[in-house]
Amino acid sequence: MAVTESAAAPREVSSPQFKKRFMTRLIIVLIGGMLLDGYILGIVGPVNETMSADLAISPAIEGLVAAAALIGIGIGSPIGGWAGDKFGRKPLFMIDISLFVVASALQLVVHSPEMLIIVRLLMGIAIGMEYSVGWPMLSEFAPANIRGLLLGATNIAWYGGFMLAFMVGTLLISSTHLSWNFILFTSTFLAIALLIGRLGMPESPRWLWNQGRKEEARAIVDKFMDPAEFADMEHTEAVKGKFSQLFSTPAARKATLFVCGFWFANVAPYFAIATFAVTVMKQYGMDGGIWSTLVSVFSLLGVIVCTVLVDKLGRRTLAIPSSWAVFVMLAILGFWTGAPGIIVVILLYIYSFMNGLGGALSGIFPGEVFPTAIRGVGTGFAAANSRVGAALGPFLLPISMVGLGAGVTMLIAAGVALAGAVITQLLAPETKGMSLAEAAKNFSH
Repeated sequence: MAVTESAAAPREVSSPQFKKRFMTRLIIVLIGGMLLDGYILGIVGPVNETMSADLAISPAIEGLVAAAALIGIGIGSPIGGWAGDKFGRKPLFMIDISLFVVASALQLVVHSPEMLIIVRLLMGIAIGMEYSVGWPMLSEFAPANIRGLLLGATNIAWYGGFMLAFMVGTLLISSTHLSWNFILFTSTFLAIALLIGRLGMPESPRWLWNQGRKEEARAIVDKFMDPAEFADMEHTEAVKGKFSQLFSTPAARKATLFVCGFWFANVAPYFAIATFAVTVMKQYGMDGGIWSTLVSVFSLLGVIVCTVLVDKLGRRTLAIPSSWAVFVMLAILGFWTGAPGIIVVILLYIYSFMNGLGGALSGIFPGEVFPTAIRGVGTGFAAANSRVGAALGPFLLPISMVGLGAGVTMLIAAGVALAGAVITQLLAPETKGMSLAEAAKNFSH
């Protein structure tokens, strides 16, 4: 039941120092969620061979284990987006981290491929919910002049978590006698810390405003935020969000197609190549080891560069060249199957860097392009679509590498990247420096 204006709590104006501490805490817990997401998805790679041998699984099941979390994201993202828009960001914010803790801990007792797939699926659902609430919540609290920086920082955390998982997993699997179950279980420690850190967080004032709970929204702004950043909110009316709004006008269809297509093309080849980097490099005659771990390092560098530059150069300015560069690198790998090992490594690193640059933008565009009423469901829908590709990549890559070879596999990946580059060239918007209300006008007009 909505709280009436007369029943709203008295407004409390906090000090600038308190507001700064709150923003720091909010950024940490949101960035931490993305770090956890990347860690959970990346930790499978280092234990893959040991886990597969222990459970005696086939290449197809191996791919399904890697893809299970990504399939879960496809389920959790739209559900989380719908729930976040209907019931609020705050409840979902706590539900998804609680699911993280439970599902992550269950990895310690996994003893069959079927159970492992189910547990990883649950973790993917939690990740999907995090995507559909984390980015909207941060975009709704962030100042416009650094919104791109903060949203980009969550992607630094994601790639950092993916890289950290590879490093931790490789170290533990090679220098200790810990089981692969325990190595997968290590994500539980981070999940518990984030659960504690999220206790007591406030609801998004923009969500409250859109529900007609204006005094509650103003009270949260006064206590936690700079009121000047929410001047645009005072001039917007409450709108009931519907899924159909994603396709209600030509501009809406264009924006939805862009966000979904850009994100899909960015993650589908990357998840396949990064998850099985050791396998890919061996197909090209390179010994995996540290070389495969550096794939994630270069992706992280790309995200960092994008995050630093995005509020200065703009979103579209970075999206277009990075999309075309990704296509070119994969196409060269596909056509030049006899390339020397060092060339293969260089091409993979350039690909990873440029893909990371675009990957940072895939977390920025949804939070800015979709209006408040459907920001959650829009982000969730885009995340679900992207994870169809992200799940297909790791599932099909082991089969394709064996049945079709490295060259054809890379050309298939290049085809996906080409589609993404064309969509980006034609449809990418520019939202640099805009308030969320201004950015939403691009969606509806």
